Amino acid sequence: DLHSFPTRRSSDLEPVARGADPVSRKGDQPLWRDPASGYVRRNVSPSGYPTQIRIVEVIFPPGAHVAYETGGRQPAIHHQVWMLEGAIEVTVGEEQHELAAGDCLAFVLDRPTAYRNRTGEAARYAVIIVAGGGL
Repeated sequence: DLHSFPTRRSSDLEPVARGADPVSRKGDQPLWRDPASGYVRRNVSPSGYPTQIRIVEVIFPPGAHVAYETGGRQPAIHHQVWMLEGAIEVTVGEEQHELAAGDCLAFVLDRPTAYRNRTGEAARYAVIIVAGGGL
């Protein structure tokens, strides 16, 4: 239920084998398309590299809307949504945030979260995810 993400589930943030490649080449980065909204996410971070940080790029189509019912987690999962192109609305619990290119929203994934693109253009953003107490 992580966005971008969204993103990877906390089980995907497990420690990894030694010798994992620290470079993630664009052609090797897995893509996934949400069948309901059409958004595309790309797992940018090196697969298998031992870190609690994950980066996901999202292409969010015009008119798209996704919502996640999320509660508190242990360890906490921290998100930062960095807008690269376009504009979206992100709702975290009762707080609504309008984000445009260059904006960055930080939050803990502990409340229902929704993403909406009310514009006529695709939006592109990165979600940076940290599992645990942060950096």
